[in-house]
Amino acid sequence: MAVEVTGARRERYDEILTERALGLIERLHREYDGRRRELLERRRERVAEIAAGASLGFLPETKDVRDDPDWRVAPAAPGLVDRRVEITGPTDRKMTINALNSGAKVWLADQEDANTPTWDNVVGGQLNLLDAITRRIDFSTDAKSYALKPDDELATIVVRPRGWHLPEKHLTVDGAPVSGSLVDFALYFSACAQLQLDRGQGPYFYLPKMESHLEARLWNDVFVTAQEFAGIPRGTIRATVLIETYPAAFEMEEILYELREHSAGLNAGRWDYMFSVIKTHRTRGTDFQLPDRNSVTMTVPFMRAYTELLVRTCHKRGAHAIGGMAAFIPSKDPAVNEQAFAKVEADKTREAGDGFDGSWVAHPGMVETCRTVFDSVLGDRPNQVDKLREDVAVTPEQLLDVASTPGEVTEAGLRNNVSVAIQYLAAWLEGTGAVGIFNLMEDAATAEISRSQIWQWRQNGVVLDTGETVTTELVERIADEEITKLDQYLRYQSARALFLEVALADEYVDFLTLPAYERFD
Repeated sequence: MAVEVTGARRERYDEILTERALGLIERLHREYDGRRRELLERRRERVAEIAAGASLGFLPETKDVRDDPDWRVAPAAPGLVDRRVEITGPTDRKMTINALNSGAKVWLADQEDANTPTWDNVVGGQLNLLDAITRRIDFSTDAKSYALKPDDELATIVVRPRGWHLPEKHLTVDGAPVSGSLVDFALYFSACAQLQLDRGQGPYFYLPKMESHLEARLWNDVFVTAQEFAGIPRGTIRATVLIETYPAAFEMEEILYELREHSAGLNAGRWDYMFSVIKTHRTRGTDFQLPDRNSVTMTVPFMRAYTELLVRTCHKRGAHAIGGMAAFIPSKDPAVNEQAFAKVEADKTREAGDGFDGSWVAHPGMVETCRTVFDSVLGDRPNQVDKLREDVAVTPEQLLDVASTPGEVTEAGLRNNVSVAIQYLAAWLEGTGAVGIFNLMEDAATAEISRSQIWQWRQNGVVLDTGETVTTELVERIADEEITKLDQYLRYQSARALFLEVALADEYVDFLTLPAYERFD
């Protein structure tokens, strides 16, 4: 076997890093890494084409797929029929128990944006999933003990592996680093697929950061190979795709088509979508410039077009449409809580009314609010896939209408972006990928949109509400001012340096997690 594990072999790691798992990684790497790299290069080519004047749109070469009225995705798999509330979070031991016990229908077990991919998090998270499925998991502090509820009260596990762009440097095949996405997928699949089938469910996944139906086709081929490798029926794996990149919004139907025998639907990922809007059109001046991120709600024209098209597309093909994140976390301040719960209720009411079959929350304390809203619309029905939204007819121009977004760029918005991103990155560099900041649960997507907005504002010479222009010097000064407000502010120096490196670079860095990943062993 040409697989080399350079990461530490700690207690029980051999239960995850089995010969079978490493064999699957070797096969997937050799068969698919070349295609993966070609598709990543295609992303860069698209950005260059847009810089030269091209525009995103529905693909003429796949018109037959969109026009064919007959194809459908596979029927919903056991445990994924009713998804009215989904909770997201990393795979640490405490979160694993709390998420499964939360009352949500689905737990997105996150090995991507809410996880720092240290070697111990990568393998330790897999052990926690294995222990949860085999009911060997518990967790205790001096004040409290945590244990699982009965199986019929637990959320369905859906694992989110890393995106195609991220490497795993602690595993190599033939001397080359392996895709982090393939590592996360193969380790979970090898350890837990059959166990999940024995429990009456299956190996289910959330697929992040894809930019085209060809990337979905690659995942589908990986699924076929893995099922053949394990000797389980084709179609056993199910995957929900996050539509969180701008190009993917123009290929939703094609993405469902490529994954149709393995498809479990689509999800609307707000912050990453906004990040991708900037990233994709970063050379196009103010046409795609966004105001303060907290003012860009899901009701602004280009976001409204995106979510309505997602519901229409999914239900047309018999797939679930899952709404976006409620990132609020309960506070000790009753006034803050009252406002937060009201915003969550309004957001989920809009989604349920639009036809979404469920939505995300980031904290167990928000599960009941989300469930109550969807209960009021769904009643005893498990979903509303039959709500076809034939009234929706979204055009490329509507998806591209960023210029109609109301709002302004303010000093307060700039300061918030700087502070949140630095606080988040400090935690990320210390091994924690989901962080409560200013009563919101933040993950890597927040840091990405924060630094991307600052990069865009600086490039465009934006003038703030105070009359100051966004410059390198202004951002550096605000960064210094913001971290001095924090306890133990010296802790934030490395995060400040990383943040300024990606926010103020002349050449846009595709993902801040790539230089961040190089900062630890």
